Amino acid sequence: MKRVILTFLFFMAICFNNSVAQNKGKGLGIVIGEPTGLSAKLWNSNRTAFDAGFAWSLGKKGNLYLHADHLWHNFNTFSNQQLPLYYGLGARVSIGDNTGLGVRGVLGVNYFFTEIPLDAFFEIVPIFDLFPDSDFELNAGIGLRYFFK
Repeated sequence: MKRVILTFLFFMAICFNNSVAQNKGKGLGIVIGEPTGLSAKLWNSNRTAFDAGFAWSLGKKGNLYLHADHLWHNFNTFSNQQLPLYYGLGARVSIGDNTGLGVRGVLGVNYFFTEIPLDAFFEIVPIFDLFPDSDFELNAGIGLRYFFK
């Protein structure tokens, strides 16, 4: 896992381009937490975006997770425009021994780097499972995404 992260960061370091803004375009990166895997973000305005994840659970379930969310960003919560608060709603499908479907709520903070096309984020995600049984769980993650032109 460490080798994958270092390879990804090295690849991003050689691709830096200062003309890319993080609140537009497409970003791809990693998220570490519960679950851990790939994270993608697509901005559809300067305040809203879609994100998606392809990750696996390191917890008791050990499932593959696929999720997608619609996010709203508030740039006025903190005095720093590089640090928006975001919130959103989405869905999660878990595939494995405990296959299921759930609704996600997302609350997080982004940090936009000024000189490089990266964003870092931390999010807390309550999930209400709908299928096969009703259940509640809490996920959290920290991540880094590179934004392409």
